[in-house]
Amino acid sequence: MFNLATQGRRDDKLTFEDLVITKATYEKGTNDEIEEFIYQLLDVTHDETVTRSDLDVVLVAIFDHVFPPKGSETESSSHCYMVETFLNAATFSKDHEGHNDKSMSFEDFKSWSTLVPSVKKFLTSLLVPPDPGRLGSHVPKLQHMENIDSSILLMRDEYAWHIGGALSQEELEEWKLLYHSALHGLSFNTFLGNISNDNGPTILIIKDREGYIFGGYASQALEKHSNFYGDMKSFLFQLYPKASIFRPTGANTNLQWCAVNFSSEAIPNGIGFGGRINHFGMFLSAGFDQGHTFSCTTFNSPCLSKTSQIIPEVIECWGVVRKGVEQEKQDAVKGTVLERFKEDRHMLNMVGIANASE
Repeated sequence: MFNLATQGRRDDKLTFEDLVITKATYEKGTNDEIEEFIYQLLDVTHDETVTRSDLDVVLVAIFDHVFPPKGSETESSSHCYMVETFLNAATFSKDHEGHNDKSMSFEDFKSWSTLVPSVKKFLTSLLVPPDPGRLGSHVPKLQHMENIDSSILLMRDEYAWHIGGALSQEELEEWKLLYHSALHGLSFNTFLGNISNDNGPTILIIKDREGYIFGGYASQALEKHSNFYGDMKSFLFQLYPKASIFRPTGANTNLQWCAVNFSSEAIPNGIGFGGRINHFGMFLSAGFDQGHTFSCTTFNSPCLSKTSQIIPEVIECWGVVRKGVEQEKQDAVKGTVLERFKEDRHMLNMVGIANASE
């Protein structure tokens, strides 16, 4: 960042003019100017190429900042695991004389940054005053019952940070575990019962028999419909072996699917995202024993697993806690019935059935 701000003079001096130009470009420039700046920032070896090793260095630095290592080997290896999944989503198509390995072109970078928005958020906030909640650094607090062994959970802080890159700040405060197949069994009815009380955005994660981990973000509550529904905030994602997010393209409105107890073959029972009936971007049958994933134009997403057929091993669902909404719910149930419905109480007072102290 320092070398880029000083325009490569290498005189170890940052002038006021350098700072003004950098801030203006970095914070007030067009989207292309900001992306060009970040692209140059990734060139840590200053050889005018962005290679896989450059990205490796940058990602390690980001993860060390967002998830400060505590010296344990487990955490260090966790970062390596996540760095690899982010690198696997990148494309290196640019040839260079004298280089055996291809590098990342500017177009490659722009494509990659849409797949890993958490990285772009972080890199675009480097000149913002340090703040635990600033863009790109905030990790949702994962809430679950204390007696649950966290090792069985698919969701981890790094995954939450990656998924959260496509969400607003208010949706990054807290996520709570609503369903886990190892705890609640492979039951669609139990799943729906567990999430019905939440009535908010949910994050569905699947680990299949091939070891792939992927899922979908449902911006609207998962509830019975006979057709596609939802809004443009929904998206599909991959967590392993690649870390990618696929947002709606606007090609169609086939965003969310949740069909329950329909007898028609034209309305398959289960949960789906994108694509079309029987050819979803991701679909989990009501039996929770099989599903499928195909490339789809809804999210411009590829097949999310090794093959199009899904045999789930673990199914997990998290609810996004929105503090303002939660507070409204709590306020709505405070006090007795008469306290919550003042108009009714006043009417009862008028006819002498209740008095003002009740």
